[in-house]
Amino acid sequence: MTKRLSRSPRWIVLTAASAALVTVTAALPASAAARERPAPAAALGATQQIDPAALQASLGTPADGLFAGAMARVGGRDGRWTGTMGAVSTDPAASFRIGSITKLFTSTVVLQLVAEGRLSLDTPVQELLPGTFPAHWQPITVAQLISHTSGLPRAVCWDPNAVYTPADLVKTVTECPQAGEPVTGPDIPQVYNGVNYFVLGMVIEKVTHHSYAHEVSRRIVRPLGLGHTYVPGWGETALRAPALAPQLPPTDPWPWAEGGMVSDAPDLERFLRELLRGRLLPSAQQKLLFELPRHAERGFTRGGVQYAKLPDGTEVYGKSGSYGGSTNGVFATRDLRRSVVYSLVPLTTDEREITRRYLSIAAAAF
Repeated sequence: MTKRLSRSPRWIVLTAASAALVTVTAALPASAAARERPAPAAALGATQQIDPAALQASLGTPADGLFAGAMARVGGRDGRWTGTMGAVSTDPAASFRIGSITKLFTSTVVLQLVAEGRLSLDTPVQELLPGTFPAHWQPITVAQLISHTSGLPRAVCWDPNAVYTPADLVKTVTECPQAGEPVTGPDIPQVYNGVNYFVLGMVIEKVTHHSYAHEVSRRIVRPLGLGHTYVPGWGETALRAPALAPQLPPTDPWPWAEGGMVSDAPDLERFLRELLRGRLLPSAQQKLLFELPRHAERGFTRGGVQYAKLPDGTEVYGKSGSYGGSTNGVFATRDLRRSVVYSLVPLTTDEREITRRYLSIAAAAF
């Protein structure tokens, strides 16, 4: 990797915000944490029809003063609905930076490499990327990176005037005295950390000898026909298609394999549907999408999918993400009865209000 990417302190906030979106909904009983989640019962909302009025109301109004705009797209066996509110495009193909939803693409590519025998989940990162971590650290495996159980320290040492390659970023984190060393032991707690996915992006490039963007395109984007989904080039601040929220300023996609991709609602809906139905992964890796590690505090599965249990008991799988001024998500029931893609443009920094709006949309969608 020879290109360099500009660093923004806002990434630290956005990474935390993405995790905060599921804190309310993803808490699981300890006894359930090590089990594969069963498919939702057929009776759970099986005959519930899409309610356009409830969905539109869930987006709020500009008069709320909390969001400049919002979009939601609901699909599944009962049909499809798309609605918007406020200062966002009504074009269903309008693009937006998907933030940490990017992680689902990254983990899918890694699991495909595992299926091909190019690496294993138990392979220590130190073997794949020698010198990336301090020599005295305990082994950190690919599986631990995917499921946020690596124990890697969070981003602490930052120079607001510096630029970083992915390798530079990881080095800055791992050599930061204030950050400390990884939490080790047989039961490493699950702690959401974007650094895990910078490392996974580096793993993809090392194993394949191709760029991260090339592998995502070859393995996911082109096979699924995702015409508005891509990994932007370094320094590519403008979107290639009309923006969902044109009022948002251009943003450098430097979060890369952690959160730098661009997509639109139809593409995200299709990607998650094909991922959950098994088109992208063989059965051995597919089951990891629904299997939680021990101590799954944030509800991320062993396959890197975000699991959430909504207040009414509905279980959904997908990913949330924030970057460039929007807060987004794509979720579906395991049986694909219902799915939702949403994008919000917050005027507030209150995570409680953002979470409340997401839950409102989820309640109307599922």
